[in-house]
Amino acid sequence: MPFPSGLISRLLHLRPLSNSPRDHLLLLRFAALAKELSDQPSVPPPPSRPRSPHPYDYNRLMSAHVASGEGGNPGAAAERALHLLDEMRNLLGRRPDAACFTTVAAALSSASHPDAALDVINAMAADGVVPDTAACTVLVGVYACRLHWFDAAYEVVRWMVANGVAPDVVTYSTLISGLCSAGRVAESLGVLDLMLEEGCRPNAHTYTPILHAYCVSGMIDEAKELMETMIAAGFAPSTATYNVLIEALCKARAFEEVAVLLEESSAKGWRPDVITYSTYMDGLCKAGRVDKSFALVDKMMSDGLHPNVITLNILLDGVCRRSAWAAKCLLECGAEIGWHANVVNYNTVMRRLCDERRWLSVVKLFVDMVKKGIAPNSWTFSIVVHSLCKLGKLHEALCLLGSEVFVADVVTYNTLIRHLSFFGKACEAYHLLHEMIEKGIAPNDITNSLLIDCLCREGKFLAALSCLNRSLEHGLSKSAVLSIVQGLVTGGKLRELHILIGWILGQGFIIDVCIYEELIFAFCKKGYCRGIEMYKVCHILERMLRPR
Repeated sequence: MPFPSGLISRLLHLRPLSNSPRDHLLLLRFAALAKELSDQPSVPPPPSRPRSPHPYDYNRLMSAHVASGEGGNPGAAAERALHLLDEMRNLLGRRPDAACFTTVAAALSSASHPDAALDVINAMAADGVVPDTAACTVLVGVYACRLHWFDAAYEVVRWMVANGVAPDVVTYSTLISGLCSAGRVAESLGVLDLMLEEGCRPNAHTYTPILHAYCVSGMIDEAKELMETMIAAGFAPSTATYNVLIEALCKARAFEEVAVLLEESSAKGWRPDVITYSTYMDGLCKAGRVDKSFALVDKMMSDGLHPNVITLNILLDGVCRRSAWAAKCLLECGAEIGWHANVVNYNTVMRRLCDERRWLSVVKLFVDMVKKGIAPNSWTFSIVVHSLCKLGKLHEALCLLGSEVFVADVVTYNTLIRHLSFFGKACEAYHLLHEMIEKGIAPNDITNSLLIDCLCREGKFLAALSCLNRSLEHGLSKSAVLSIVQGLVTGGKLRELHILIGWILGQGFIIDVCIYEELIFAFCKKGYCRGIEMYKVCHILERMLRPR
């Protein structure tokens, strides 16, 4: 693919991956793929309004919004579909049918809004619309896959059988998927047996969640055995099923087995897709075999497949693993090669520059990104804040946090709190905690642990206890308790520690063996176990063991 005059020589002198011609070719190959990907036409947006108020037309429009994802925002697409449903319910003479309610409920469930999906199903019942198999299947998915309320999911299946709405393969497969995601694999096998007893023939979508559960648990041999069982029973695995196995094999670095699977794909009746190759490339890049990953691009394209943005970012990550500086230069000259790099590409390179401790390069690349009009996301800011803190520019990091374009999350705040703690700025860290709560960002265990540790090291034990008390509203945080316990021991506050342990036990929480062991270690490290204070140590340990 032709490049502008002088660009090739510039690419070859970017401080390349190494001095080998092969690595120069990798840069040029990536640049060509980036330009080719940027030349692809974008997907047109869905139409604004249906041609008529008929439920069929409304359902088509709802489905179009959901399929488009509203520019990568499934939540916004689901809300748009919900708005159309409400609009249709207010029309005279035209009421939504079961398909309309099902489309919206499924979209809300997929966008992680299970409560809103249940509201839609309830509205369906209130309007007198009888649920069909598809609607009941969505309800099973909400209960099993989103909320893990399996008793409710089983109750829906029993209602379906009792009312002549026969559960189909999708219903059972959805229930099995929810059970597997909750780690209840044995129970999912029981549902599979029930399905076979009812004469419902399973398919690849039924077996894939079980296979995935095996792979996640590291039981690759069991996963391969299950796949052989599928084939022997006449249930052909789909490409998605093979992709799950290939991902597990890549994590285990069993690349020879992956190559064999791809080689035998035609004979076994399945066709690798872009996800298959991207997964394989990702595993190869993480194993340091970037050359092999780039070689797969040619094989992929010879099979009629074209790399997508995910594939390109995997290859960019592979370039980063060889030289983050070369990848940074590729981004900077992206406009010259016709590549419209996105925020994910910049985040990938900035993260690698962080790994190489090139903090200043991260900040410069961030400035370049903003100048090009690419909107940063919360991950971008977390990386930049971390880099600024490493450069000792805490003031600049805090100023960035206060800017209007900043999209902070709990990781960003934890990064700042960690560095404020390192510099002994407990008051500023405590102020950040209140700021994030006011913005609706919930602190997690890491936040509370970092802050308690910081406050204890500066002797602010009352503030640390207040922070612990707030964290206990969401259950016992082991890391937060460990931080306060170690802080009180180090600060010589044994009386306060004794009162705290009694209060924690009085709230009904159980202090496990890990906290017990860490407490003994803290006592020994402080020297209490060899001194006159030993009786106090024994009294505290005895209090922990005493039944409530």
